[in-house]
Amino acid sequence: MTGRHGVACARAIRERAAEEGWTVVETAQAIRDHCGLSKLRANRLARGLTLNQAGGELRDLALQMSPEGPKADEDQLRLWETGARAPRAEAVALLCRYYGATPYELGLGHADDSAGEDESLVRRTTQTRSSSSGTATKRDPLFHDIDATRRSVDRALAAGTVAPGQMDLLEEQLLLVRYEYVFTPPAQMMNKLLRILREVKELLEDRQPASVTVRLTEITAVVSTLIADALMKLGEIDDARIWYATARHASDESGNAELRARVRAQAAMLGYYYGPVQSAVTLAREARIMTRGKPSPTAAFAVAAEARALALQGNRSDAAARVRDARGIFDQLAPQSDDDAFAFPLRRFLLYLSGTFTALGHVSEARRVQEEALSLYPTRAGIDPALLRLEAAICLARDRSATEACQLATAAYLQVPEEHRTPILSARAQHVIDQLPGANRRVTAARELGELLQLPSSHM
Repeated sequence: MTGRHGVACARAIRERAAEEGWTVVETAQAIRDHCGLSKLRANRLARGLTLNQAGGELRDLALQMSPEGPKADEDQLRLWETGARAPRAEAVALLCRYYGATPYELGLGHADDSAGEDESLVRRTTQTRSSSSGTATKRDPLFHDIDATRRSVDRALAAGTVAPGQMDLLEEQLLLVRYEYVFTPPAQMMNKLLRILREVKELLEDRQPASVTVRLTEITAVVSTLIADALMKLGEIDDARIWYATARHASDESGNAELRARVRAQAAMLGYYYGPVQSAVTLAREARIMTRGKPSPTAAFAVAAEARALALQGNRSDAAARVRDARGIFDQLAPQSDDDAFAFPLRRFLLYLSGTFTALGHVSEARRVQEEALSLYPTRAGIDPALLRLEAAICLARDRSATEACQLATAAYLQVPEEHRTPILSARAQHVIDQLPGANRRVTAARELGELLQLPSSHM
C-alpha cells in the first residue's frame, strides 16, 4: 500500500492507538503490518509527521550534529523509506537519533546488533561533532564502563530470568540513590548507579520467579533513566539517548503502566533541551495518554512536559490547554517528597510552568512561578535553581534588557558549584545570549558572559 492509501491507513491506526494508549513502537509495528509500509516510513507516520516536516527537521538535526554531516532532506528520506537507496552509517545514526529508536526498529539493522553497531555509529558522529567544535574527543574510561554495562543489561533483559535473594537490599540502595541524586553532581552518581545495575544483571542471569523479574526490571528502568539524565547533564547526548531507550525497554518489560509513562516523560527532557523538539512532544504525549483518567504525579508530570515542549515548538493554543490540564491534575494530588529524584513535587511542577511561560513569552506569569519555585529550594539542590534564574534572564533578554539579562545569567552560572557546572547549564546560559536581538549581543555584559562560557572549568 502506497501514497494516499498508506497515509489514510496509518491515520486510522494512529487514531486507534491514541484511544488505546499504544506506544509509538506499537503504533509503528501496527502500521507496518496492516498498511504494508517499510519500518522507516511506519515510524514517521506513527508520529504523525509529513515527509516534508520530517525531512526539514532531519536536515536541521544533521547540521547541528556536524557541518559535514550526512545529507538529509525530504527527497533523501523518500528514497530511504522506499528502499530505493540505503542510508550510510552516519545517516543511520542520524535517523536513530531523530526517531529515538534503534536501527532494528527502523528496519536498518538486525535485532542482535542494535545495541552494539548502532552505538558505535552514534559515537563516531558525536566525535566528529566534538572535533569540529574544537573540544576534546578523548572519552573518559568511565563512559566505556557505562557502555559495557548498558549492553549487558539489554542482553540480560532479553534472557528474562531473575532471583529474590538481594531484592530488599537492592531496593534500599535504589531509594538512597534517588535521594542523593537530587543534589549530587551527575559524574559522582554514575558509579553508584552502575553498581546497582551490575547487581541487577547478575540476578537477571539466573532463573527466578516472575514476581522478582518484574521488580528487577522496574529497578533497571529507574536506574537507566537516572543514568540517561546524568549523561544528558554531562553533555553526552547520544549516549543519553541510547540509555533512555534501554530505560523504555525495561519499563515496557515490567508491565508497570505508571513506570512506562514516567520514563517517557523523563526522556522528553532530552528533546526539550537538545532537540528535536518533536521528540519531546511525542514522548510526553505518549506518557499523557498512558496516564489519562488517572490523576497521579506521573500524569501531572507528563502533561506539564507536553505543555513545555509544545510551547517551545510554538504551539501556543495546545500548550495553554495542557497548562490548564496539568494544574487541574496537580491540584488533586497530595504533597510530594522533595527528596526523591523520581517524585514530582511543587517546585518541579513550577519549573516546568516556568519553561512553558518563558517559551510563550508570558513574562509576568513566568516571573511569578520562578520566584515561587526558588523559594522552595534548599541550599543543596543541584542545577534547578540556576535553570530557573536563567529562564528569568531569558525573559529579560526578550524584554530587551540585555545588560541585566546577561548579568543575571552570569551570576546564576557562577553561583553553581563547579562540579555542577555541566554542559546542560552552559548551553542554557548560552541561550540567554542567543535570545538577544541584533546589536544587544555586543554589549559588554553579553561579551563577558560568552567569554565565561568558553573558559575550561579549572579557570572558573
